[in-house]
Amino acid sequence: MTLTLQIILVIAALLMTVFVLLHKGKGGGLSSLFGGGVQSNLSGSTVVEKNLDRYTVVMVIIWVACIVALNLIQAYAA
Repeated sequence: MTLTLQIILVIAALLMTVFVLLHKGKGGGLSSLFGGGVQSNLSGSTVVEKNLDRYTVVMVIIWVACIVALNLIQAYAA
């Protein structure tokens, strides 16, 4: 169980890093390569950015859940 959570933690951390680096900065970012050139008048962000935000938040939730679970296992295993 601990090994599985550690593997998921590493994968989530790597994916989270990739998703954060794909976000649009001041210039344009890599997300503009995948159809992010058209801006929405109401929200100001593209569909690609919104989906990238969702994926990043999901990775953060998985990452935090793995950390909490590993700490609980370590606390109660002794």
